[in-house]
Amino acid sequence: MGFPAWRGARAAYLARVTPFAEERTRRTARHEKHPVYDFLFEYYSFRPAHLLRWTPGSGVHLDGATREDVAWGEFVLSDSGLSLPAEAFPAHRVSYLEWAVTYLEAVQAREPSFACLGLHEWAMVYRDPNVRHPYIPLRLSREETDAVVASQPLRCTHYDAFRFFTPAAVPRNRWALTRAETTDHDQAGCVHANMDLYRFAYKIAPFCPSDVVADAFELARAAREVDMRASPYDLRAYGFAPVMIETRAGREEYADFQRDIAARARPVRARVLAVYRELLAALHSGGAPAATL
Repeated sequence: MGFPAWRGARAAYLARVTPFAEERTRRTARHEKHPVYDFLFEYYSFRPAHLLRWTPGSGVHLDGATREDVAWGEFVLSDSGLSLPAEAFPAHRVSYLEWAVTYLEAVQAREPSFACLGLHEWAMVYRDPNVRHPYIPLRLSREETDAVVASQPLRCTHYDAFRFFTPAAVPRNRWALTRAETTDHDQAGCVHANMDLYRFAYKIAPFCPSDVVADAFELARAAREVDMRASPYDLRAYGFAPVMIETRAGREEYADFQRDIAARARPVRARVLAVYRELLAALHSGGAPAATL
């Protein structure tokens, strides 16, 4: 691509993510909390300013670009523009790349499950007066909320949801999940495992192309909406109709949403995995010639 092409790619990316970044910045300035969308900038460590930094990924030469055009310091300046060589990736993080490829391949290959019924958020308030969003009312009484958890088996496969279960809920889960066994349990039907593709995308920024980051962010936003609509919290004041998983119809609706998110996640996971594999291959081969944008 010539000079205008990379500028067009950068503009297209910024058009996608700027509304979300600015929405978060405005809320922060007003000291406003949002029980659904704050998660995307608090649980995940990519701040609005980071999200607004465009990158084509590694192995690409930006013809005519200057330091002012790309905010990432890892890019190398030459007489003809900027590039991000694979060998700029920190050597001490190569082991993470190798683990991530193994993990992403395992999740991709594993049969997805849609049997958790979205009970993880309910298990986080089960028989405990301390809730994660104290400024949001529960849809049901405390007794009714606890009864929903007690009436259904817990089949959470995602450690980073399970670790927030209340002490009373932990032994009710089918698996005693641990961080070390993440690769053995995560599967593509889980809304949290699909949401976490965003973390995999930004965690190797600027070596992951920004369009992949945007795809993963939009997926995470959609998954988070489903996640919280199925929670025990009453979010109607924020414009979110509940998915009433305490009913049979609600559980079926949630499973349909899970399938939709899983289908949307499939190409995103494939793209993230491809970026990791290509970066590893370039590092092991000593780098590859840069394509010109």
